[in-house]
Amino acid sequence: MPEITYREAVKQALIEELERDDKVVVMGEEVAQYNGAYKVTEGLYDQFGDKRIIDTPISEAGFIGLGIGASMLGMRPVMELMFWSFSYVAFDQIVNNAAMVRYMSGGLINVPIVIRGPANGGTNVGATHSHTPENFIAYTPGLKVVCPSNAYDAKGLMKSAIRDNDPVYVMENTLLYGQKWEVPEEEYVIPLGKADIKREGTDLTIVSHGRSVITSLEAAKALAEDGIEVEVVDLRSIRPLDIDTVLESVRKTNRVLLVDENKPFCATSSQISHMIQLEAFDYLDAPIQRVTSIDAPAIYSDPLEKEQLPNAARVEKAARAILDQVS
Repeated sequence: MPEITYREAVKQALIEELERDDKVVVMGEEVAQYNGAYKVTEGLYDQFGDKRIIDTPISEAGFIGLGIGASMLGMRPVMELMFWSFSYVAFDQIVNNAAMVRYMSGGLINVPIVIRGPANGGTNVGATHSHTPENFIAYTPGLKVVCPSNAYDAKGLMKSAIRDNDPVYVMENTLLYGQKWEVPEEEYVIPLGKADIKREGTDLTIVSHGRSVITSLEAAKALAEDGIEVEVVDLRSIRPLDIDTVLESVRKTNRVLLVDENKPFCATSSQISHMIQLEAFDYLDAPIQRVTSIDAPAIYSDPLEKEQLPNAARVEKAARAILDQVS
């Protein structure tokens, strides 16, 4: 099975869906001749031309609105944000229009739009370019949010997102674009709303999503050297949320650590913690704990930003603290 980068996996998904369905178009700032800010769309303009790969003005509210209108008329636009941090400029389009049209039309009008792009911190680009907005978006009924943690998932989830009849927001972690994973050449899709067990274990469950899954797997590997077997659950989708897979793992290990790149206040992990204590409280041998980003704007300094984000050392320390409570 060939190894390809996360960036190439997203591009393969776009190419296959552009070839499969002539209603699919790609739009965004510099996605055409410039090949995209992070080169995800490299070569697409030459392959599909200016009717399918379309540059837009630097106006997130404008071009996201354009995409929503096109989707209401039967197209399947894939909109690229140069950074997900810039989505806030288009929040009225995202929250009041994309999310509400099907509900307010009584189910008569679908909005099959995908909004994708790089999110999260770790690249030393400062406070206004390093947001982790999946909890903001997932808050709104009517929106779907996925956060792939590797190239295989990035391709399969993107293809499902493009075929979905509702708005789907794909948060691609910037730090993952250059990393490689095995990805099959044959056709496959990954259903939205289905979590995945990335590592089996019996002593502790770590629940995570996006790049924090990679961090959690690094910590799990270190803990295994001391005979501690950690199960790592990759949520893949924040909304819809596969809470059943999480609960099944918790009932097996009886201890939970949530690893989440959100800031701690009103984070995605806050909702998951609530659902675990509601449905599996009697199975817990220790309080639910979290490792999140430190509650401050992103820092330019590379060493300080590395400390601000969840890292394997912090995850390993938190896991050992939970296990010490019940030993």
